[in-house]
Amino acid sequence: MTDCLYLNDSYLRECQARVERVDGKRVFVDKTVFYPQGGGQPSDTGKIVRASDAVEFKVEKVLKESGEAAHYVDREGLAAGDSVRLEIDWARRHKIMRMHTAAHVLGFVMFSRGVLVTGNQLGDALTRFDFNLEAGLHREALEEGVAAANELLRSGAEVKAFELPREEALKIPGVVKLADKLPPAIERLRIVQIGDFDAQADGGTHVRSLSEVGQLRIEKIENKGAANKRVYFSLSNPV
Repeated sequence: MTDCLYLNDSYLRECQARVERVDGKRVFVDKTVFYPQGGGQPSDTGKIVRASDAVEFKVEKVLKESGEAAHYVDREGLAAGDSVRLEIDWARRHKIMRMHTAAHVLGFVMFSRGVLVTGNQLGDALTRFDFNLEAGLHREALEEGVAAANELLRSGAEVKAFELPREEALKIPGVVKLADKLPPAIERLRIVQIGDFDAQADGGTHVRSLSEVGQLRIEKIENKGAANKRVYFSLSNPV
């Protein structure tokens, strides 16, 4: 199992690690700062630097495979036993962290209005959310939700992550806001709490404060069915 350091500190930009095994361009290490794609959050990109000669290998994507983080690099050359330094593209990671936290706030607002998220895909510049709104485009309802979310974002509330036993975590109202989704069947769940208004089971990366996020802006709304509306939003830079 790969020790995923980002779970305890999303602000780690690099770490020293040991290559456990290599399968072509797939590199497995004992620990990583790279987030592997999942839960609507894209994987980190960056590089692996071999300690013995400072040769760099570009990390193009990271996937979780049987509990391990598979780092897909641009070329072969690393070997089991190599000491390496892992470095993420921090500018991209921080944009995704901001997006992810903003998405939680918007999800909370819509959930409080009886609307569930049916799908999502985070990005560093644009994020997509699908909502189970009833027939009609409901632009006004979505614009009101975004305005309410932006008001919360301006509060600068603290964001923190911690673990709870699964049974205890599932008692938290609204701990799951995705329609027809349950957290993985593990004994302890990681909870991301924003201020005193939202707590969700989540394994992704987030900022420490809403003051880092900026403001949501709707870029496009699509009607994807009788009760499914797709919203694309971006973020302004925080003041």
